[in-house]
Amino acid sequence: MKKYKLSLAVAAAIVVGATSFGASASERIFEARIHDPVEAPAAGTPGNRFVVKFNAPAGRALADDRVKSMALDSAVSRAGLARSLRGTTASSGGAGLSAKIEGRIGAAGWHVVSTSRRLSAVESERFLRELEADPSIAVAEPDRLYRHMGNMAPAAAPDDPQYSYQWNFRDGPGGVHAEAGWDISTGEGVVVAIIDTGIVQDHMDLQANVIPGYDMISWSEISRRPADGRVPGGWDLGDWVEANYCTQIGTGPHPADTSSWHGSHVAGTVAQETNNGSGLAGLAHGAQVMPLRALGSCGGLGSDIADAMLWAAGIEVPGLPVNENPAEVINMSLGSVAPTACSALYQDAIDQVNATGTIIVVAAGNDNDNAGDYTMSSCDGVISVGATNVLGDKSGYSSWGPAVDISAPGGDFSIAAHGNDRAIWQVTNGGEQGPLYDVDGAWILRGFQGTSMASPHVAAAVAMVQSVVDMPLDREQMRSLLMQTASPFATAPSNPMGAGILNLGALLTKAIEEPCDPEVEECEPQGPDAIMIANKVPMRGLSGSAGNETLYALEVPAGVTGVLSITTSGGSGNVSMQVSLDEEPTEGAAGWSSSRPGNNETVRVNNPAAGIYYIKLSGSYSNVTLQGRFQEP
Repeated sequence: MKKYKLSLAVAAAIVVGATSFGASASERIFEARIHDPVEAPAAGTPGNRFVVKFNAPAGRALADDRVKSMALDSAVSRAGLARSLRGTTASSGGAGLSAKIEGRIGAAGWHVVSTSRRLSAVESERFLRELEADPSIAVAEPDRLYRHMGNMAPAAAPDDPQYSYQWNFRDGPGGVHAEAGWDISTGEGVVVAIIDTGIVQDHMDLQANVIPGYDMISWSEISRRPADGRVPGGWDLGDWVEANYCTQIGTGPHPADTSSWHGSHVAGTVAQETNNGSGLAGLAHGAQVMPLRALGSCGGLGSDIADAMLWAAGIEVPGLPVNENPAEVINMSLGSVAPTACSALYQDAIDQVNATGTIIVVAAGNDNDNAGDYTMSSCDGVISVGATNVLGDKSGYSSWGPAVDISAPGGDFSIAAHGNDRAIWQVTNGGEQGPLYDVDGAWILRGFQGTSMASPHVAAAVAMVQSVVDMPLDREQMRSLLMQTASPFATAPSNPMGAGILNLGALLTKAIEEPCDPEVEECEPQGPDAIMIANKVPMRGLSGSAGNETLYALEVPAGVTGVLSITTSGGSGNVSMQVSLDEEPTEGAAGWSSSRPGNNETVRVNNPAAGIYYIKLSGSYSNVTLQGRFQEP
């Protein structure tokens, strides 16, 4: 293999989202010197692109685009946008509007709709309101722009020369104990899809573990390809911008910026080639990564990102060949900076992906705010990851809250005394616009910080588990296993950050643990099969149907005083809860129960005895949150 001289760079995680561009002040880019932070403008949606979900046809076929076009024309007219507006001293006026369907999205019923000119915020609100008033339309939303969220041998340390930089893989208080995990699995046979900026083609320390995906960017201004449309590969062509380049698609003014190569960095943490005497290591280096390029210059459209999720999981997307190598894991280190609830389009796509068994791992966000107020953590059915530093503490920028399931190393430049151990390192390209090859500086050892860097640790961990278990785990089983085996924070964060820090050694040991055979050994009494939950960590997005029951379990250690509180909340429908200690509760034979109308159930146990509290939920309900809380002894 050709040896490359690696330049050294350290870069902060660039926070990106639906309404921002560039890096925040707390997330500077370091490349032998500190660059000034890039101010984020008040960017908006493109203003002429929307996503619309049409209702299923009743009687006649609504598949006829003429019927749908009539609904669009009616909404334009009712919104008062069909006629030309004369300019005044207070307004520049605008041409009469028309709207058309650009194409279908993979999520059932969804279409991309464009308007003949960009709408103001007020016009957009009127248009969306009139669309949703049409009985043929279920949901209408802006097609938002989202941005990436970032821009440092089994049983033994690998021989990759820069492995010493990777504190995040080792056994210190902030590490994930990778070497113990590599004794058990390196992710062989599993495909991890990386929905991001793509991966640089022929990457010097990753190409052997890359399986081609797709460039899902449909808009040439974002993709930097010569024409609109999608193409095979998923290769990163660069996401650079000239000053104010993105104003043409609806953002505010902004300075110039160079390409981030964000997707290559994220993919490297998952599956960088390892024990090859070059560069750095990857966690699941026996797995394959598949690039789904959905982010380019100025970010990426929600419609392209939703289709990327579906295609990655092997679900048919109009106009594309079916993915012959469906991913078992999807990593999404992208989202919104301004508070933005999960869109109906995203939730539909996530629900379809979960139904295939594919697990979606997302970055919690870099806003030091409640992650549940932002996309992607506001979506149900994902595993959300917060960021920690080399000390095993919360990284200052990391978002937090009940939506975060687990944390993992993301780096923290604010720890001044720790030098290279402040960043998460991987090999990226050195090109400022398009990628460079066969020149000095073509490949750079680059350190980033951000929840973008934390998320792929967990995506890799999911791949490593799925590679060795007899039956692949679903999202709830995987989430429970991750939380049960997490390491504690060095200092408990002031706000929830999930169950703790990813611990690969403990995770994989637990994943392959053989059940006790009473015929050959004395076994401890085994409780019923249940989904474990962790103290003070909510289990969100639960659903059930009439006649079905789901069993959960919460372990309470000895020495707990005060009150054990078990609650359900939110969602819709009507749920009932029965709880028993060390045995499965049944109706009429439960230690405690709650059956109020609706979904707000509560069981309280004073000075609870040590043991496992089994929690049975029954009824017809959806999107309910279950949480158990007690004060640790």
